[in-house]
Amino acid sequence: MSGKTFFITGANSGFGFAIAEAAASAGHTVIGTVRSEAARESLLERLPQVRAILCDVTEFDRIPAIVAQAEQEHGAVDVLINNAGYGHEGVLEESPLDEMRRQFDVNVFGAVAVAKAFLPRFRERRGGFIVNVTSMGGMITMPGIAYYCGSKFALQGISEVMRAEMAPFGVRVTALCPGSFRTDWAGRSMVRTERSIPDYDALFDPIRAARQEKSGKQLGDPEKLAAAVLTLVASDDPPPQLLLGSDALTLVRDRIERMKQELSDWEALTRSTDG
Repeated sequence: MSGKTFFITGANSGFGFAIAEAAASAGHTVIGTVRSEAARESLLERLPQVRAILCDVTEFDRIPAIVAQAEQEHGAVDVLINNAGYGHEGVLEESPLDEMRRQFDVNVFGAVAVAKAFLPRFRERRGGFIVNVTSMGGMITMPGIAYYCGSKFALQGISEVMRAEMAPFGVRVTALCPGSFRTDWAGRSMVRTERSIPDYDALFDPIRAARQEKSGKQLGDPEKLAAAVLTLVASDDPPPQLLLGSDALTLVRDRIERMKQELSDWEALTRSTDG
């Protein structure tokens, strides 16, 4: 893969930083977005070759101008890594709707706003690659992360439609669906709703404790994920979604098998509604 220009949101930590580091090391030009001047300085200290720019993905109206300026200063972008996002953990009944709104503003509306700023540019240039970072939580669910899974399911579906709409113009779109990796997703980066209803203790408290205990010890290696992303971007025939991590593969396969069984079990009633 010859030198390309990457635009990576949330480039100062987690997957964003790992991908930025790998892409820069491979000789690509990397434009990385951060939300604060302090984060910008931190990113440049660790990766001085990155073009670090300020961009809060929830400031939707400002994004087109930021993208235009980035391309004017650093050249046409070839690859968008839509990575900015965070996790929310909380029992659905206990979690305020404001927390859901914030989760969707960042994980869904922010990602879509950034993608929409690039769509006309990629379409007109008849090329480009959009990688929307979703999660295995966009394909499977578990108690206590309803808002997070909801946001990732939404971005997963939007990515598939985006892929179909952009295919005639030579623009490729893949949803990247990582499992559990050694990032700060379950640590500092996660918003946790306070517990308030004892009825959920037996179901949820062990899940929260296990997630916190496992944080930093997950099987997934962010550097290997970054290498996989570079392989994906170099592909001539990328998939609609790419699972990363053996845990994601196992859990999604299990869900598919359960769905197949459910379809079979309820097939007669399903067909009964045809006119």
